[in-house]
Amino acid sequence: MRAMAAAAATAAAWAQRLAGVRGLLLDVSGVLYDGGDGGGTAIPGSVEAVARIKQSGLKLRFCTNESQKSRDKFVGLLQRLGFDISVNEITSPAPAACQILKERGLRPYLLVHDDVLPEFNEMDTSNPNCVVIADSGDSFSYQNVNKAFRVLVSLENPVLISLGEGRYYKESDGLMLDVGPYVKALEYACDIRAEVVGKPAPEFFQAALREMGLEAHETIMIGDDIVSDVGGAQRCGIRALQVRTGKFRPCDEHHPEVKADGYVNDLAEAVDLILQYANK
Repeated sequence: MRAMAAAAATAAAWAQRLAGVRGLLLDVSGVLYDGGDGGGTAIPGSVEAVARIKQSGLKLRFCTNESQKSRDKFVGLLQRLGFDISVNEITSPAPAACQILKERGLRPYLLVHDDVLPEFNEMDTSNPNCVVIADSGDSFSYQNVNKAFRVLVSLENPVLISLGEGRYYKESDGLMLDVGPYVKALEYACDIRAEVVGKPAPEFFQAALREMGLEAHETIMIGDDIVSDVGGAQRCGIRALQVRTGKFRPCDEHHPEVKADGYVNDLAEAVDLILQYANK
């Protein structure tokens, strides 16, 4: 009897958390796949989970801070791993950054990965008056970071635009430093604050909602980052689940500032729950 009561209470709790969900925002790295040699590997059950979401009629948007690949290359990688995904389903920070640069007449010094440079082909990079920084991988050399520092410190009103501010992410061989630590170094050296384009910035999540045509209360975010994915979404009024894949660590469930609306083992379990309870 106690077991039945506990199961009923758990079901009721999930039904309350997931009621009225009409669309999903999915993080990609650590939720769909783990990067690594050869492009990485799909997390077990994630290919099928994405297919089930699409078959269900729920709206779907892939929300990523990926900045080591252009959107075309990124989608090509995911397709090779078996995912049903297209470029127009991706919300990522590079296009938003380009729009900001155009609107404000900014000429960037690009501290970005070589594979994402095509996203900035239309930008004037001569005589830079700002810095755009992203996860540059091995390009985060002292020389390149120092060039960015010199650009910023030479400006009367320095502008640093960051494609996300993640601390680290997971690849198949372990955790990797993300762009955030390098952003903090430039902020400290230049006594400035970066403008973040991407998660956890509210504008990023609001753009994804507009692209889906849904309100925040109709949407749920699924990610592996307790701060950028979960915290960022919740600050916009979006419910958020954290998966125990990717960069997840057990201490995330006891984070001092952010508590997910639910914790699930992986995307497959999240989709099982959403399809079971969202319309109840």
